[in-house]
Amino acid sequence: MKKPLRHSPFIMMKKLSRRYFRHKIDWRRLVFLGATLTISVIVFLMLVHSHQLNKQYFPPPEIVSSIQALNSTSQSIEFPREARLQQVHDSLPATFSSPNEYNRTVQSVLVESERAEPHQRKNSSSGRKEDKKFADATMIITPSPPHGFIPSRLQRYKRFMPPNEALVYAKKEIEHAPTVMEDPDLYIPLFRNISVFKRSYELMETILKVYIYSDGARPIFHKPHLKGIYASEGWFMKQMEGNQQFVTKDPEKAHLFYLPYSARQMELALYVPGSHNLKPLSIFLRDYVNKIASKYPFWNRTHGSDHFLVACHDWGPYTVTKHEELTRNTIKALCNADLSERIFIAGRDVSLPETTIRAPRRPLRHVGGNKVSLRPILAFFAGSMHGRVRPTLLKYWGNEQDEDMKIYKRLPQRVSKRMTYIQHMKSSKYCLCPMGYEVNSPRIVEAIYYECVPVIIADNFVLPFSEVLDWSAFSVVVAEKDIPRLKEILLSIPMKKYLSMQINVKMVQKHFLWNPKPMRYDLFHMILHSIWFSRLNQIQFPQL
Repeated sequence: MKKPLRHSPFIMMKKLSRRYFRHKIDWRRLVFLGATLTISVIVFLMLVHSHQLNKQYFPPPEIVSSIQALNSTSQSIEFPREARLQQVHDSLPATFSSPNEYNRTVQSVLVESERAEPHQRKNSSSGRKEDKKFADATMIITPSPPHGFIPSRLQRYKRFMPPNEALVYAKKEIEHAPTVMEDPDLYIPLFRNISVFKRSYELMETILKVYIYSDGARPIFHKPHLKGIYASEGWFMKQMEGNQQFVTKDPEKAHLFYLPYSARQMELALYVPGSHNLKPLSIFLRDYVNKIASKYPFWNRTHGSDHFLVACHDWGPYTVTKHEELTRNTIKALCNADLSERIFIAGRDVSLPETTIRAPRRPLRHVGGNKVSLRPILAFFAGSMHGRVRPTLLKYWGNEQDEDMKIYKRLPQRVSKRMTYIQHMKSSKYCLCPMGYEVNSPRIVEAIYYECVPVIIADNFVLPFSEVLDWSAFSVVVAEKDIPRLKEILLSIPMKKYLSMQINVKMVQKHFLWNPKPMRYDLFHMILHSIWFSRLNQIQFPQL
């Protein structure tokens, strides 16, 4: 009985073939031939892939030469799994319909070739979920940008390269940045070189790791001050210490080291009111750095050149003067970015935007402004008359001498009843941002928040993010000596150019926002990028 049952499928297939095809087919031979061909193809493909994936990969010669010069003890550089990824990349077609398709294809080959891989990715109908699972499966901590993807070479190098070698690689990549003609997330007219910025930012997202010292007690250390005009240092501290993408607990993997203290908290805790003596603050910071240098080896390796601090208080520059290496080598992100003081070093230090945060729980409150047709005031300023610039401004344009120029010591009560300070900024074409005792002014960012073109009056002031942003596209810089000609200068700007600047102010706004949770290209990321960019600028290629 078993034999007829075993042969019944063949009998039925023969009858069907004779009925429909009217000729005899040897199905046994056909099935055997098909199975033989299938097995042969599978074996051939396995041999080809095995040969390709086992080849040794070496990085480009120029990278190897720079790396060997920086690290003489390293005789060769091997990237076992990265070599396989390179060979997979080379064996794939040149074009894909999307970055996600490329990622999925690479991952499928890697999973087959790496039987020991612990993470397996399941198919999903949701694109975002697929991308997240793919990132987990390949152990990539930093996700790829939503509107593009990091080239595979970065993924090959980043997990295995020592910090110095990674910085050399990143600097070379930036020097040969691909040309960017358009980008959905960036507005090109705002930037000095959009190609350099985009490439540098992507490298930062992919490579950068920051080690944060845990030393120091509150309130000076690890307690962010989130309200007022000095809130930038507190917001950066809060978002840096809570970050999972850039922070590492292994200092040997770090490219940068963060000194997490608050200049504002130091002033509140150590300064004796009315003493005019900043020496206790600078001595305190000197002792802290000496403690770090004696406890850890990292400061002494570079004499502090891969360390950074963030201080928005006016006294920030003066508190570092008791420690020579801190003053000369460390990257200082300062609101008081004054070249004339010879403490802020252009090209090394970072100009930190000074932001007024009135409600820490709602940092974006009141952001936005009126359209151009609802801005009848030519120029507006109201504030204390301290420093050398503001009294001159009041002398020539204050006390309602000119109806187009609204310049006040403090906004008079009779005026504020009709229109508040914020409403004045939202109703003005130009918002004046004169320096006070120091060159920095929170009105610059306020003007950007309220979509009013800022007019900056502060000689020797290094503008925030000026290494990447073109401030002439969205602001006006007036020399202190030209204050008597201020109205003439503003009226000489053609309406077409003003409209362009006003649009640019709206577009640059995203780069100056403190979001409750950091977002790509926002103020937290822009500050961190400036520090990263400064560190890269310090890297010197060896003379061959």
